[in-house]
Amino acid sequence: MSEVNTNFGIKTIEDAPEASIDVLKAAKSAYGFSPNLLGLMANHPALLKSYWDGNMALSQNSSLTAEEQQVVFLSISYENNCHYCVAAHTSISQMAKVSPDVLNALRNGTPIPDARLEALSQYAKATTTKRGRVSQEDVQSFQNAGFNQQQQLEVITITGLKVLSNYVNYVAQTPLDTAFQPNAWQKNA
Repeated sequence: MSEVNTNFGIKTIEDAPEASIDVLKAAKSAYGFSPNLLGLMANHPALLKSYWDGNMALSQNSSLTAEEQQVVFLSISYENNCHYCVAAHTSISQMAKVSPDVLNALRNGTPIPDARLEALSQYAKATTTKRGRVSQEDVQSFQNAGFNQQQQLEVITITGLKVLSNYVNYVAQTPLDTAFQPNAWQKNA
């Protein structure tokens, strides 16, 4: 991945724009620290609030299990080659007790040993790589695995959130937080 020359600072509660402070405080309360990604997003309060509120709405209204959500987050981040989000979502997945076999497959771009999760991953990847223009075959495979239209829209929701975070991470070359460093990742060539 080529580096982009930027001068984005990682904002903290002490130096963030006023409109970003509440989200940074909420993140610190929820996670025990304010992730570097959010500190970067804090440079543009509307971006930070959109990302935070979208994730909060998703966590409260999801029809996918925690494991299924992480499969989608990781599949999209893998396709977008996001070093930060793959590491972060690997850590989150481990806390959610996602199987190491599933995580290894997602991080390596290999088939997931669970057919239902593999279908979900493939649909998330198709949504990402085809920029939402999935084929009828993509939809049919997704539905044949037991997923419905609501979950199809949820994949789109997660894709939108990942576009925000993956693109910020690419442009800013977000340094990994200490909590995510054990799961550092680079896409195999």
